Amino acid sequence: LLASLSIWGWGGLGVVLFLITFGPFAIFYLAFYILCFIGGGFVVLLLFGKINSEKHLERCEHSYLPSTQTAILKVLEEMKSESKPIKIDRRLTGSSIIDEPLQQVIQFALRDYIQYWYYTLSDDETFLLEIRQTVQNALVEFSTRSKEVDWQPYFTTRLVDAFATHLRVFRKAQERLNEREDPKQRDAPDELLDSFFEAEVEMERKICRDVVCTSRKDEEGYLRDLCEVLLYLLLPPGDFHNKNMRYFLREVLARGVLLPLINQLSDPDYINQFIIWMIRDSSCNYEAFLNILKLTDKAAELEAVKDKVLEELQYLRSLDTGGDDINFIKNQINSLLFVKKVCETRIQRLQSGKEVDALKLAANFGKLCVIPLEHILVHNIALQFFMDYMQPMGGQAILFFWLTVEGYRVTAQQQLEVLQSSQRDGKRQSSQTTKGLLRAAALGVYDQYLSEKASPRVEVDEASVTRLAQKLNKEDPTPEIFDEIQKKVYDMMLRDERFYPSFKQHPLYVRMLAELDMLKEPSYMGSDHGDGGDKHTRYLMSLVYDCFK
Repeated sequence: LLASLSIWGWGGLGVVLFLITFGPFAIFYLAFYILCFIGGGFVVLLLFGKINSEKHLERCEHSYLPSTQTAILKVLEEMKSESKPIKIDRRLTGSSIIDEPLQQVIQFALRDYIQYWYYTLSDDETFLLEIRQTVQNALVEFSTRSKEVDWQPYFTTRLVDAFATHLRVFRKAQERLNEREDPKQRDAPDELLDSFFEAEVEMERKICRDVVCTSRKDEEGYLRDLCEVLLYLLLPPGDFHNKNMRYFLREVLARGVLLPLINQLSDPDYINQFIIWMIRDSSCNYEAFLNILKLTDKAAELEAVKDKVLEELQYLRSLDTGGDDINFIKNQINSLLFVKKVCETRIQRLQSGKEVDALKLAANFGKLCVIPLEHILVHNIALQFFMDYMQPMGGQAILFFWLTVEGYRVTAQQQLEVLQSSQRDGKRQSSQTTKGLLRAAALGVYDQYLSEKASPRVEVDEASVTRLAQKLNKEDPTPEIFDEIQKKVYDMMLRDERFYPSFKQHPLYVRMLAELDMLKEPSYMGSDHGDGGDKHTRYLMSLVYDCFK
């Protein structure tokens, strides 16, 4: 206890003496000096260690690391040296007429979608050349696969059927809108879209394209999936499994090629200009022109034709009637007056209700005129009404089969006549080539309508189908090879109560007679032929061109 008291006593005495000697703030100065001493020591150690560490690392870099091998230097030299140019074969399809435009398309695609951003990253041309080579390989593969496809049945049957089905769905949707009482609903574009896709579901039963056609996002997704399938079929396995390459090409094809192409083909102005370009130099006859006027259901188009006719009539009547051209001018005036009468009759029928008007005429004249089935099948207007009737009755397949066989017979006869004429003239033409084409066409008809894979399949007795298959396998095809089954199909359409017998009792039959002007009194029959005939066809067609413009 005494020792502890002495320590505290001497310690307190030292503090009192320190404060008396140095003042009350001396303790703060002491603490500050101690901190400065410690901080200065740390700074000196940091600077000394940094300098020594840098010197040590510099010595280690020059003394301890192994020397660079000569092989790496050679690789560096090869990388720095100019790369050898890659030689690209510019042949794609084997035809210079097709290859040159395709090469231009590839060049423009590289310029518009790749070069403008790639040159900001690198000046190396190797990547661009490899992209070009990949695209060319895909086009060569596409050309090779295209040669293996039988395009004739596709363009003559499937494509035409798809286009005709689309028009029927559209007309059905318009008829549904016209039946609605609210005029706002009849004029609303959204209502037409909904009605169109509802009719498509009813007709196609399993397919509806409303999401793809109305949503931009879903359309792009569908095109991407389509491009994925195309790239899988066309690209080599190594390029297809390269995800960066595949995604890049997919986006270029979907958003840079297919989507702009679809937008252009669906543009109404482009469609109208394309139609005008197609019919500008056509030799459409006078009857076809009148059929267009009689079949159209657009009163505005008829009014436009009528206005143009009135304008031309006024101009012709103002001309000097003297000279040798007076008879020609009179014939032109008579032709235009007849066209004016057809337009007015059609407009009046549309405004009053076509079906009601036809049924009233049929009731007034009692028994209707009977048109034989063979005449219906060869007349364009009558055939159109019969097709519209057969579609909901489930007979569209047998009707298309009959028409396809007729087309095959005509084509086969023409091919054989050309072959015989060439042989008589001493010209060399391979008969095997002609027979091969006929066999391919006949097999296409068989596969599409009579084989077990056909959908829908024409239902005839299996014995006839078996005999036909044996003929196709063993004999050379002839124009008459389908005659037996075609006759049975014709008898089915003629005698089956679902088809021709019921068609004669259907309102479509009455409408067909009205379109053919066969509900008129006998005194008016034959007035549709008018004056002028085919020698004024081009003059009348020019009116249609001006109306389209």
